[in-house]
Amino acid sequence: MITAFVLLTVEPGRVKSLADELLEVPGIAEVYSVAGTYDLVAIARVRAHEDLADLVTAHVAGLTGIVRTDTLIAFRAFSKRDLEMLWDIGD
Repeated sequence: MITAFVLLTVEPGRVKSLADELLEVPGIAEVYSVAGTYDLVAIARVRAHEDLADLVTAHVAGLTGIVRTDTLIAFRAFSKRDLEMLWDIGD
């Protein structure tokens, strides 16, 4: 599984509506509004790099109101919590 952080600059007044739209895109697991240079951070989880390229270029960057995207691909997760347990839905 590939995890990436998609940093988004959006048009004024579109933060909430774009966050809702992004959550409907398959491959986007979470969306956060943030302070600073970017307006939103979307957490993407996909199976392959090609899927990430398609997700960002075809399904995210084309949404109305997105001005710019920057994508950070995660190499490894470091956490005090067991990340696998957060996604375990049980048997």
